[in-house]
Amino acid sequence: MNAPYVPPEVPQDALLAERRQALLQALGAILPAACLLHEREDTTPYECDGLAAHRRIPLAVALPETESQVQRILHACHELGIAVVPRGAGTGLAGSAMPIADGLVLSLAKFKKILNVDPYARTATVQPGVRNIAISEAAATYGLYYAPDPSSQIACTIGGNVAENSGGVHCLKYGLTVHNILRVRAVTMTGEIVEFGSLGPDVAGLDLLGVFIGSEGMFAVVTEVTVKLIPKPQAAQVIMASFDDVEKGGNAVAAIIAAGIIPAGLEMMDKPATRAVEEFVHAGYDLEAQAILLCESDGTPEEVAEEIMRTSQVLKASGATRIQVSRSESERLKFWSGRKNAFPAAGRISPDYYCMDGTIPRRHIGTLLRRIGEMEQRYRLRCINVFHAGDGNMHPLILFNGNDADEWHRAEAFGAEILETCVELGGTITGEHGVGIEKINSMCVQFSAAERDAFFAVKRAFDPVGLLNPDKAIPTRARCAEYGKMHVRGGLLPHPDLPRF
Repeated sequence: MNAPYVPPEVPQDALLAERRQALLQALGAILPAACLLHEREDTTPYECDGLAAHRRIPLAVALPETESQVQRILHACHELGIAVVPRGAGTGLAGSAMPIADGLVLSLAKFKKILNVDPYARTATVQPGVRNIAISEAAATYGLYYAPDPSSQIACTIGGNVAENSGGVHCLKYGLTVHNILRVRAVTMTGEIVEFGSLGPDVAGLDLLGVFIGSEGMFAVVTEVTVKLIPKPQAAQVIMASFDDVEKGGNAVAAIIAAGIIPAGLEMMDKPATRAVEEFVHAGYDLEAQAILLCESDGTPEEVAEEIMRTSQVLKASGATRIQVSRSESERLKFWSGRKNAFPAAGRISPDYYCMDGTIPRRHIGTLLRRIGEMEQRYRLRCINVFHAGDGNMHPLILFNGNDADEWHRAEAFGAEILETCVELGGTITGEHGVGIEKINSMCVQFSAAERDAFFAVKRAFDPVGLLNPDKAIPTRARCAEYGKMHVRGGLLPHPDLPRF
């Protein structure tokens, strides 16, 4: 009896070439040649987002110009079983837009029209490729602006902001992206048009808008967004307060909120961060302080004057060694320029830096900063700290040399321990940067298997086949089991009281 015929195994690179050819043929019938990139030199710029340590070349990059093209592209990829990674400006810091090796990058860079600004309804309807700050620039004529202001607002796009639920220095008073979006129009993996939210204050049925915002491109591809606009405040002033101890500064943040004061912005930097920033932008920061707080009040002149007085009293009672109030608009912007340039300032003092993003209860700010100081000694790496102190959103910047593999591995372990310490202190592993691939292992620490299964169930409701941005944000049970076995510090698994598989 003859043995059954077994076909010869096709080499992996041959299978990849076959998939690539099928994809290019399908997309070539949809897009102009200039909107479809497939040569190595053309796709390399898309190999990563702001998390540049992780890179991968996609099969191709599509740059559609119309919603109809987006529909046809997604439908074609669905038929071919090819994964799709939506991409905005690529400023994200969690690897959410990193390509899949055998997938397509779908860039919305050409969707950059501001479709409508309605000063009466105080809304703006824009395409996803519109830059965050461009919305405020378009609304300025009417005395309005868009409140969420990430540090990357001159470059990041509203579609990316929706994907990551971005925040900014004024998110304490005015909220994150999710609090400032009324409606989103998007295309599912099968090419179906869906809308979430409405132009009114409410919408019939389930409120899926909040579920969609922050979904990191895993549910559908955004093609249109309607945002809320708010009036520009008549006046604004910033207090710059110095502290001789970082824990005093952290406790002052909690004291301000406890006093019933909700500043427009409440940011904190430790001494190493302040020094790095001052050398870069010369904002007039106190270089002797162990920590400085920037606390902004806005509203009518009378409201601002009263709030500045009350906040100053709280800061003095909390141990502030110096208090300086901005005396002009230019000085206010100068104070903020330092905080908003903290990341590039870090780039001046280190070959590379790793920006973390965790959130903790405000009362634990001092505790986390002390723990980070201990980690610096153990990992033999410097870390400068800047953060949205008002809502406990921390952004430690771990400084390292990416050309040294050992330093990079230590930086990754350092970052993971910071995130897991946030969970231990009652917080979460992200505040505004998203999970992507950067924090996917730390999701195993924060959420139980049942919770992660529920996340996957929501993902399947939007994308049953799992082709939209796969292997991002939600870890599988197998990944968590492997992480639990391998991730050991000091001979102990982190948080041994948590259930593992």
